[in-house]
Amino acid sequence: MNPKDPSKLDRIVADARQAADKRDEGYREQALKIYPWICGRCAREFTRANVRELTVHHRDHNHHNNPPNGSNWELLCLYCHDNEHQKQLELAGGGGQSGNGGKRGNVATHSPFADLKALLGNKPKDGG
Repeated sequence: MNPKDPSKLDRIVADARQAADKRDEGYREQALKIYPWICGRCAREFTRANVRELTVHHRDHNHHNNPPNGSNWELLCLYCHDNEHQKQLELAGGGGQSGNGGKRGNVATHSPFADLKALLGNKPKDGG
């Protein structure tokens, strides 16, 4: 590919986007026909008016794995889908305590009750 030919690169990018859009439409439409319009996590129900907020999640996180029986898909609302991918990012990045060698990472170090006993000890003892 000649790096001085931007029109060729633009065509390649446009073709890739078109193919991705076509692939997305294909499995989304199939999943909406196979499964009830209910989020697989929070059980929120969807209608034609809000079905655009229902997404197809690939269980194995491989968007190219689209068996016609839908066994790699589940329908999730936008929020649950984002949450599912955030969990995957945290696992991949060692976000869990067991996944990062026991290091605690960015956690709070301030203890708001550290001097509670001392503070309560200085309380005046009056009857009321």
